[in-house]
Amino acid sequence: MPRLLLGLLPIAVLFVPIFVAMSAQSVAEEGDRVVNIAMQDQFKNRHETLRMRGDVVVLVYAERKGAEAALEVGRKLHVRFHPTAGQAPATEWSRQPVAGLPGWPAGLAPPDVHVIPVACLPEVPKALETVARSRLRKESQFVSVWLDFEDIMRQRFGMVPDEPNIVLIDTRGCPQGVLSGRVDDTKLAEVAGIIDQLRLQSLASRTASVPAGPTIR
Repeated sequence: MPRLLLGLLPIAVLFVPIFVAMSAQSVAEEGDRVVNIAMQDQFKNRHETLRMRGDVVVLVYAERKGAEAALEVGRKLHVRFHPTAGQAPATEWSRQPVAGLPGWPAGLAPPDVHVIPVACLPEVPKALETVARSRLRKESQFVSVWLDFEDIMRQRFGMVPDEPNIVLIDTRGCPQGVLSGRVDDTKLAEVAGIIDQLRLQSLASRTASVPAGPTIR
């Protein structure tokens, strides 16, 4: 994954959490509510978490001083669930198949894990958003980075300054927790285990329609 303007833009990288209280709304309040986090990337393509319903979505975000650590966590998580990405060219890095899941039925595709970088840029004036997009396109030519000009992540989920912040959204589209702070290899393994648990929990509804719940935008 590219460096993503570490000296200029506060970025976030997709990533999974253990259950720390959400600052904006608690897990108890939102844990069974479908949310839709929507943003454009550096190419002005619109993305929505609701479109990835059925898979696990991991959003990793940070202020400028935490961007490098968040980037590394996101990279490790993506490779953990997409092992062939470690040897793939930059053009194919984000398109690698997801790893299998122990105990998952043969012949049934397991849920994917979307580790998504989110660049948190509320301090960028409207007039300079085009400049920020251009700079980021040069730094990240192939990996889509969601651009949070509206301070959505901090307002919705809270943010610990200078550290990686991670939101995990389950296969139903419901947020299940926030993890903020340093993530070592032990914590990374624990997070990966939680993601696999969420993937396994989706088995009962994998071949059926996902029940519709209230959607919060």
